[in-house]
Amino acid sequence: MQVKFPAYFKLVVILAGMVLIVIIMRSAKIVLVPLLISGLLAILISPFTSWQERKGIPSLLAVSTSLIALLAAITGIIYFFYNQLLGFSRDLSALESRVEEIIGAANDFITDNFEGVVPISIDSIKDTLFQQVYENMDALTQGIIATAGTVTMIFIMPVYIFLFLYFRKFLVEFVRRAFSDHHREKVSRVINSVQGVVQNYIKGMFVVICILAVLNSIALYSLGIRHAMLFAVFAAFLNVIPFLGPFIGATLPILFALLTKDSLWYPIGVFLAFYVIQLMESNIFTPKIVGGKVSMNPLMTIIALFIGNFIWGLAGMILFIPGMAVLKVIFDEIEGMEPYGFLLGKVSDSNAATTGKREYKLLAEIKKRMKF
Repeated sequence: MQVKFPAYFKLVVILAGMVLIVIIMRSAKIVLVPLLISGLLAILISPFTSWQERKGIPSLLAVSTSLIALLAAITGIIYFFYNQLLGFSRDLSALESRVEEIIGAANDFITDNFEGVVPISIDSIKDTLFQQVYENMDALTQGIIATAGTVTMIFIMPVYIFLFLYFRKFLVEFVRRAFSDHHREKVSRVINSVQGVVQNYIKGMFVVICILAVLNSIALYSLGIRHAMLFAVFAAFLNVIPFLGPFIGATLPILFALLTKDSLWYPIGVFLAFYVIQLMESNIFTPKIVGGKVSMNPLMTIIALFIGNFIWGLAGMILFIPGMAVLKVIFDEIEGMEPYGFLLGKVSDSNAATTGKREYKLLAEIKKRMKF
């Protein structure tokens, strides 16, 4: 005899399961984050490994070559930021003097035009601003170096990537065999789609980052902003975090221009330049290069950012965007889960009406089949 549970009981079970998943993900962060990052990077460079194997190169050598190339690229990026940050740190004292000058000018203006107003305390500003910067930079540097989790990630991630690449065919075959025979074709299609989405996302974002770095550099160099390369590349990399990343990336050079330049036209110019570049990125570069397969509607993107930040912090904000794109591919292939794939997807204004009618018919058909 089949027992039917009430709807509220099912809802409670689903919510309890979601809470349990969140608790497990937060507790297993040190294991899951490097594992997922390694998996994404392994999927990214797997075509290069497969190409070498088709040329007759042994699998062990092909995997090793791909891993060395990836590590060399990551090392180059880290070395670039390290050198740029060293140069920027040498200018902190000059920035401190500039802040004192600006505050002194503001105090003179207040004294000449307003009676009874207490001038701004330079020492107070220095204590609350630059002292915090120095302390946080030291704490951040020491924390990154001393954190056991970071050291573990540095050494274990190359091992994960190597193993994922070397056993990729074995893992794919395992996933296929985990399902019944009449689902094998659909499982193969999902695997290929997931691989394509991940590769499309990472390669597309890398190309977009390069384009943004060039455009940001041209804009900042044209305005004569010091450390233009650092601000330009840093803002380009922050673009992987939707909405919040571009805002932070533009705020830093605007503040730096405000502190180092004598005219307000410079920070205004930086703002306008970054605004135009960001419009080009969101309307031209990302849609054309990354592609529609990875696009999600803004609501679900913001929710993914908040959930990712709550569970894994910055790593979660970065990982949850391609993760939800992968979930969309899976939901689209599972019968009864199509509405959730539709919820994660992005509908353009131009075809919203047509898509809405088609999806309405689809949802109506699914509703008939689903049992609540």
